[in-house]
Amino acid sequence: MDDIVKQAMAKWPNVPDCYGWLGLDARGQWFMRDDAAQAAGPFASGRPGAKGSRLQHEKLIDFIQRNYASDARGCWFFQNGPQRVFVELEATPWVWRVDDEGAVTSHAGASVHVQQALLDEEGWLYLQTDLGLGLVHTQDTGRAAQALEQWRWPLQDVRRADLPQRFGYTPSPQGAVG
Repeated sequence: MDDIVKQAMAKWPNVPDCYGWLGLDARGQWFMRDDAAQAAGPFASGRPGAKGSRLQHEKLIDFIQRNYASDARGCWFFQNGPQRVFVELEATPWVWRVDDEGAVTSHAGASVHVQQALLDEEGWLYLQTDLGLGLVHTQDTGRAAQALEQWRWPLQDVRRADLPQRFGYTPSPQGAVG
């Protein structure tokens, strides 16, 4: 976490949390969700306009990713100075990129070690790593398939609906408030 964020948290310890305004999609892209996007429906609903506007400012994205973490409930958030901005997840907290040699990095650029691969009923491929569970980016499924063919990662079938509880993350923190 950035030092400036830690300083702001110490200076203003009682800033209310923010829900519904930030989303991470299944391709590792960040979305800002204004009132209109939130009114269009849940982030992961697939409804037109529900995702909001894709963030494109590289320094803002880097700041979000450096200050991205989860709480004890498995709710992921961006610590924006003294305020926690909880993240709506389209799929998982992490999106993995797989390079030509089979090395895996997160959407935030962190290198990880794969423990196992999981395949759901729709053919989505997930990797459990030392950082946690994430979805393989759609552009990298071919490279991931090559790693599986080389027996680099054990493969297990899973039900998509079971993943949040099994791996301890909350797709919609707004729905977990209480």
